[in-house]
Amino acid sequence: MKRFLTTLVTVLVLTAALAVTASASTYDAAAEDLSKIGMFRGTEQGFELDRAPTRSEAAIMLVRLYGAEEKAAEDYAAGTISHPFTDVSDSVAPYVAWLYTNGITKGTTETTFTSRASCGAQQYVVFLLRALGYQDGKDFEYADALNFAMTKGLFETSMLGGTFLRDDLAAVTYQALGTDLKDGSTYLLGSLVDSGAVDAQAAKPITEKIETYRALMKASSATMSGNVDADFDMTMKLNMAMDATESGTTSSDSMQMDLTGKGQIQMILSGEQPQLALSMEMSTMGETMVMKEWLKDGWIYMESDGSSYKYKLDGMDEFLASYQQLLDMSTQMSGAMLPMVDTITAKTSGSNTVYTLTMNDAMAGMVNDLLGTLTNVLPEEQMAGLDLALNLKDCSYVYTVTNGQLKDCKASMDMDMTMNIDAGEGTSASLKMNCTADVALTINATGDSVKITYPDFSKFEEVDMTATQG
Repeated sequence: MKRFLTTLVTVLVLTAALAVTASASTYDAAAEDLSKIGMFRGTEQGFELDRAPTRSEAAIMLVRLYGAEEKAAEDYAAGTISHPFTDVSDSVAPYVAWLYTNGITKGTTETTFTSRASCGAQQYVVFLLRALGYQDGKDFEYADALNFAMTKGLFETSMLGGTFLRDDLAAVTYQALGTDLKDGSTYLLGSLVDSGAVDAQAAKPITEKIETYRALMKASSATMSGNVDADFDMTMKLNMAMDATESGTTSSDSMQMDLTGKGQIQMILSGEQPQLALSMEMSTMGETMVMKEWLKDGWIYMESDGSSYKYKLDGMDEFLASYQQLLDMSTQMSGAMLPMVDTITAKTSGSNTVYTLTMNDAMAGMVNDLLGTLTNVLPEEQMAGLDLALNLKDCSYVYTVTNGQLKDCKASMDMDMTMNIDAGEGTSASLKMNCTADVALTINATGDSVKITYPDFSKFEEVDMTATQG
């Protein structure tokens, strides 16, 4: 199991270059961009991203997403729109009146709007879906709004984990601006610019980012389907320092290690169970290891050091559930990363277009989400006393699209990891590690074109991995 998880981490490092997910983090950059087009405004305390948004704040944002802020103010002043609520402030009244008059929102009672109450994720996502032209009760049911919104590319599960904050509101609003309207005529921000609700010049940096991003996502859609065959070449540099305490005695150690690897990865994730073939040659500290590994129908098959063996993956149902959740985040919702993009450029030469992306601080949350998903498959007793944290300091991608199809990708990452272990009885350890990695992937096939040829597994010796896990 542990050996397989090590391989799975390698797979994740490789596939992260193809499909990454949004995650709960700090979306300061998204808030800043939204403020430049008058969509998101702070208070005397700033953006206050770490608190829950109120129903009043959600109402104001919704009116802006409809492009009706000026219209609401004019109509309210003229007395052509109104609301029956007694707990709405004068500054918020035009927004609530416009929404109420147009049948978009209701109060909590006939006379109260409960302006200061928190607005939850489900309620706000329903607002966004309505702004995109979808109708609850017709296109989706209110109770299923979050799942429906995910299928439309508004967000991915981990983005809205825990309490819904203004931080999350900024992120999903930003993603919504780059999402297609229901009728497919354009994307939301494009429609706001076309109608004059958002100034075209002020929005130009965001519209350029969105349109370049959408073009890349379209070209990458086959790869994002979850079936991929790719050659990879990677280099990693590790700097590690460890402090350990046992029975009152403290020791320290440090190590530097360079690792290179190359090989082929094939994944078929469209079936009921994930299928995987991985061949790689890894070199580090003067030694080279050649390994082949397959995942097929819940069995792990391995060839390494002249031996061939297989074992049934323990807790297969739980593992597959966690693994599938990760795959779903990386494939179905791979497009929901717009709030994480700092810059994106495209340069075209002949039939090739090269996209270069740099990611903002929100990208770091994705790494921790992946780590959390992996640790969920380990037994609880193995995770007791273990604290893991990753800080992604730098991340960039270069994609090459040829004739509308993704052909290769290069990713560069610089991350710090801290791992603290408290084993009890005076035994503990602290590991600090810096890792820089460069990964290059060449796409051989995607979608239904991916075919895995398995060897004859009949001579693979079955081993009991539970006896070696301790």
